[in-house]
Amino acid sequence: MGDRSMVEQAWDALEKTIIFFKGKPVGTVAALDPDIPALNYDQCFIRDFVSSALLFLIKGRPDIVRNFLEETLKLQPKTGQLECLKPSRGLMPASFKIASIIGGEYLKPDFGDHAIGRVAPADACLWWIILLRAYVISTDDRALAHRSDFQEGIRLILELCLVTRFDMYPMVLVPDGASMIDRRMGLYGHPLDIQSLFYAALRASLELLIPNQENQMIIHAVNNRLDPLLKQLQENYWIDPDRLNVIYRFQVEEYGEEALNQFNIYSDSIPFYRLAKWLPEAGGYLAGNLGPSQLDCRFFAIGNLMAIISSLANEYQSHRILNLIELRWNDLVGHMPMKLCYPALEDADWRTVTGADPKNRPWSYHNGGSWPVLLWMLTVAARKMNRAELAHHAIAIAERRLLHDHWPEYYDGPDGRLIGKEARKFQTWTIAGYLLAKELLANPHHLNLITFDTEWC
Repeated sequence: MGDRSMVEQAWDALEKTIIFFKGKPVGTVAALDPDIPALNYDQCFIRDFVSSALLFLIKGRPDIVRNFLEETLKLQPKTGQLECLKPSRGLMPASFKIASIIGGEYLKPDFGDHAIGRVAPADACLWWIILLRAYVISTDDRALAHRSDFQEGIRLILELCLVTRFDMYPMVLVPDGASMIDRRMGLYGHPLDIQSLFYAALRASLELLIPNQENQMIIHAVNNRLDPLLKQLQENYWIDPDRLNVIYRFQVEEYGEEALNQFNIYSDSIPFYRLAKWLPEAGGYLAGNLGPSQLDCRFFAIGNLMAIISSLANEYQSHRILNLIELRWNDLVGHMPMKLCYPALEDADWRTVTGADPKNRPWSYHNGGSWPVLLWMLTVAARKMNRAELAHHAIAIAERRLLHDHWPEYYDGPDGRLIGKEARKFQTWTIAGYLLAKELLANPHHLNLITFDTEWC
């Protein structure tokens, strides 16, 4: 480590990832691993850049965030598309890269059409709105958000998310692979990660949209969606020992408006005995997914942490989620904060659900791997609920290994001891996530960039 601190070395590594377009900084590449071919890791991903962007805002460097927001907005399709091979109106790209043409350069977006699963990123547009709100709070530059092109961009994202579908629920319907978990993991339908981001984006949009005639209908639609979305997620996604007993005794094949088991969930589909043993009396969490005859009982970190951050989870639920993390620390944090998903799909389940995806082998990558970038979300959630000791502990664990291991993308194994089998090193959001966690713990005033109050109306 030498004479220079871990924070200083992390900043040096982060500075090297900044990319410039027409002389202006516009984002950061996903990774700068000198030993592995770049593939698409030389691109700037919207979801990846969020942790770096928040850090730049805290450090008084808003220009790169403003440039990023402006340039990605230009990549958003603004006209209607009925062709299946064209990105939908309002969609934000998963990533972009700088490409050259004769006489100049341009930004080339990827809307999922070049991704592994060819799935459009539902989370990118949601993160974009959340980041725009953070920029406005940090800089008080409401003029940017109130610009006609930004107002249109917000409206188009909301129209895309709120559009009528073959669906009767307030959640947003997405395919498998439409979030950070961008490979097949049995998350099609209404995955929690997307719902938590959706809720936060709806809340953010109410702060950003000008209450004028042009925005009247979309503001009305957002207000109409928030209450039923909140109720659905808080009540039907919630799992704790009391709720587990209710679900265990569900009657099936119920009909009508008075049905308690609205989704016709069969108790045989849930591993009650293992779950009852693992779930502490003082713990609880939001399930990974909910749909017809399905309750996905896996714990997904982004969805639960963002539920605390956005006040989607109420105070009681927020503390229960943090209790679960604290009481099942070895399972969810272990030797590297923290598990993206727990438990991993194994054996026949892994083969069936993931399609035997070798990168999503049990306890690796999205399937039970440990992701250091989650350190900043854990820190925000813990600090917001006055549980800073959890963040201190998690950061201390990360500091033992991240610099020595050259900032890996993810870790493998049930306890997170192994550097990910195919993990890139010098992964930008690993570096930024660590630095951001340190900043947020040292100065909780910055929590207001990303957190939401309980009341929204």
